[in-house]
Amino acid sequence: MFKVSQLAAAVAIVVTAAAAQAGEVEVLHYWTSGGEAKSVAELKKIMQAKGHVWKDFAVAGGGGDNAATVLKSRVVSGNPPAAAQIKGPAIQEWAAEGVLANLDATAKAEKWDSLLPKVVADVMKYKGNYVAAPVNVHRVNWMWANAAVLKKAGVAGMPKTWDEFFAAADKVKAAGLIPVAHGGQNWQDFTTFESVVLGVGGAKFYSDALIKLDAKALASDTMKKSLETFRKVKSYTDAAAAGRDWNLATAMVMQEKAAFQFMGDWAKGEFLAAGKAPGKDFLCAAAPGTANAYTFNVDSFAMFKLKDSGAQKAQGDLAASIMGTEFQEVFNLNKGSIPVRLNMSMAKFDDCAKTSSKDFVDTAKTGGLVPSVAHGMAIKPAAEGAIKDAVSQFWNDDKISVADGMKNIAKAAATK
Repeated sequence: MFKVSQLAAAVAIVVTAAAAQAGEVEVLHYWTSGGEAKSVAELKKIMQAKGHVWKDFAVAGGGGDNAATVLKSRVVSGNPPAAAQIKGPAIQEWAAEGVLANLDATAKAEKWDSLLPKVVADVMKYKGNYVAAPVNVHRVNWMWANAAVLKKAGVAGMPKTWDEFFAAADKVKAAGLIPVAHGGQNWQDFTTFESVVLGVGGAKFYSDALIKLDAKALASDTMKKSLETFRKVKSYTDAAAAGRDWNLATAMVMQEKAAFQFMGDWAKGEFLAAGKAPGKDFLCAAAPGTANAYTFNVDSFAMFKLKDSGAQKAQGDLAASIMGTEFQEVFNLNKGSIPVRLNMSMAKFDDCAKTSSKDFVDTAKTGGLVPSVAHGMAIKPAAEGAIKDAVSQFWNDDKISVADGMKNIAKAAATK
């Protein structure tokens, strides 16, 4: 992480009163696709109704990487936006620089501690103080399937264990179709990998191995079995998977070319956009062995320190609006995710979202709610990148033995 002090020691990290209109809120985000842009427009409407001036600062592309680059230059030059889309451990890295605003007054007034599971609230805090507002919850450990393909292959229902899954995959293969639709990017590989680890070892093992990066867990028989299972999943993908985008893999399931896909609930957005109905055209279930666990990916906005009192008031209203029931509902209906608030009505949501919401609430109580490593929620970026590369190398090269795969992941986990 860059050091503001090194790059701009003499620059105050503030927006001057001259630069910010009273009540202006400038929001840096990377939600530029149809449903996302529609959702941001709703937030803008809510803020304007409260008398604030909304300044949209959308940076497209790079899954947020482009936005992060722009944000660094803005902060270093002493001109940060009021809010920026930041998530996971990156929130704490920014907070450690002393540039984020304290949102405790808003959080206390709005009762965030009682509305959020502790594991999610902790991601939004730095040294016990709220510095970011969560927008949604994506469940990552989903398995999607095409109902017609399963019927054609003689598969009755969604497999609940890995043994059932491989038996179903064999039937799909025998029917001349692709059992697993997969794309060729390291985050896609790791999305599947973390669901396998969760299914084979359970939530505690997942936390020990992939979040705490415990050396014993990484060298255990459970990790060995996880890698063996992961390699077996690979054997059911097609040869053209390398370099394929995730949405094209989803399209293979939609078009009855493939049976299953392991992907977060943004895949559901693709099915719904194509007019497909959950429970009829496509099926959703937790990945095998993970029904009692939930890997989450939470989008959030961190708020930056501002000098202007009008802008500070707008920030507080923005944070309250993000967690408000009106925005939580409309945003998540558009995005395919679910509200992060625990007391929301799910009446307008589809059955997959209702299942996701119930499991989110249940796993928050049992300890089965864990952050997704694949989606930047759990460990520092350097270690995350190294582990993803090691897992993708194993996935793409059958000559790498399971023993060597384990050693490579353990070595990557030690990256600082």
